[in-house]
Amino acid sequence: MCHVSVGHVARTIESAGIPTVAVYVKAFEKVARKMRLPRVLLTPNPVGRPLGAPGDRERQAAVVRAALELLETASEGGMVREFDEPYRPRPGHAGKG
Repeated sequence: MCHVSVGHVARTIESAGIPTVAVYVKAFEKVARKMRLPRVLLTPNPVGRPLGAPGDRERQAAVVRAALELLETASEGGMVREFDEPYRPRPGHAGKG
């Protein structure tokens, strides 16, 4: 799904009274901020992998937990937080790539 579409879907869901968190890769931070989404979690992952590398269940679960925590703590909206753990190209491997 296109990064702009994610924002539009989040806004539609929010307008129905359901809070959302959009997970974006850092490369699209400007777009997320420009759209003024209620809650955004930015990850340092490459484009197309906002939750992490394929098969990296541990990383994916950590990103989802961070998104849920943002949902619980950012009641007012307008929050942009960063997931600071570096990207792992393959499960069990630290570093970028």
